[in-house]
Amino acid sequence: MTLPLTIATVVIVGGGAGGLATAASLLRRRPDLNVTVIEPRDTHYYQPGWTLVGGGIFDQAKTARAMASTLPTGAKWHQAAVAGFEPALNRLSLTDGTRIGYDALVVAPGIELNWDGIEGLRDTLGQNGVTSNYAFDLAPYTDRLVRDLRGGRALFTQPPMPIKCAGAPQKAMYLSCDRWRRAGRLEDIDVEFHSAGATLFGVEHFVPSLMRYIERYGIDLNLTSTLTAVDGEAKRARFSTKDADGTLRIVERDFKMLHVCPPQRAPGIIRESELADSAGWVEVDPGTLRHRRFGNIFGLGDACSAPNAKTAAAVRKQAPVVAENLLATLDGRAPAAIYDGYGSCPLTVERGRVVLAEFGYGGKLMPSFPAWLIDGTKPSHLAWFLKERMLPPIYWKAMLKGREWLAKPRKAEEAA
Repeated sequence: MTLPLTIATVVIVGGGAGGLATAASLLRRRPDLNVTVIEPRDTHYYQPGWTLVGGGIFDQAKTARAMASTLPTGAKWHQAAVAGFEPALNRLSLTDGTRIGYDALVVAPGIELNWDGIEGLRDTLGQNGVTSNYAFDLAPYTDRLVRDLRGGRALFTQPPMPIKCAGAPQKAMYLSCDRWRRAGRLEDIDVEFHSAGATLFGVEHFVPSLMRYIERYGIDLNLTSTLTAVDGEAKRARFSTKDADGTLRIVERDFKMLHVCPPQRAPGIIRESELADSAGWVEVDPGTLRHRRFGNIFGLGDACSAPNAKTAAAVRKQAPVVAENLLATLDGRAPAAIYDGYGSCPLTVERGRVVLAEFGYGGKLMPSFPAWLIDGTKPSHLAWFLKERMLPPIYWKAMLKGREWLAKPRKAEEAA
């Protein structure tokens, strides 16, 4: 039996930050455009807030809203997941049996948290002192663990790149240390940071300020150290570490608290599709964000192959680029808007201070504010105000509504 085929001018896969911001930007430019968003979840999350939930600063409930309330006016919502892509036929199939045809496709399904990539982790999450701010339901457990810990070892981990919000594992650690310091308990807690990377942060301009906090809190920094297994009941964590000469060693550490950032990868539906590059990501041109092989397909957000930091701030700049280039494609014109790799990671080094890391492709510094107002390489009270008070309403009321404050896309000739 042939399944019925629904037709939409633009289909957007994903109702997260990338998908909804793009839908809003498209409909701001062309309000009568036929846009359908494919998203199975009924809740939309403000994920950047989960670090502050874990830090005892944000209310968990305020980081979630009904999906229906966050869709831009004019967009249709099909509540199902993608079952398969057929780019040569300009259509896709959904898990509810529907097939949808399109003139243009936007792919923004986000990133997959591979909890099973660490042996024993899934079985102990949310108990035995094992937590992660990367999950909505676990961030309050982080808050509770930090509040109740009186002594012993606290481990914080970061897996190999790429991950979304590369600074989040450190943010959890710094906020925890600051709370313990203020409570007079830090000297009784042995804090270790285990990162699979060879450097503390991928953009060297921000490392000196971060290292000062590593030293201030007395953190034992372990680079090229990857969490491979967790025994929650025994409170033991196993790491694969690489010595200076490249020799691999297995190290085990006991703990009272373990904050885990899980390894991450492109969603399976992308990895197994024709849209993927050799690493499994949606294969796009890093400037135009148009697919390299299918001219009416665009990708943005955490699942795309562009070598930028995977952050909500990056999506805020990507969505208008995709909107302009997609409409140009529908109109028979060449894409002209260019994404410069901008991303931002507000590193919460203590309550009341943030290192506002803003950078583009190749680690180029791309500050939004003059240095006399906010020097992004140094901790700032004003950057904390931006992170805590300004960014949530900017997300809900501007980015998801197509209001492109400081995000107007540049043309190719302007970027040259």
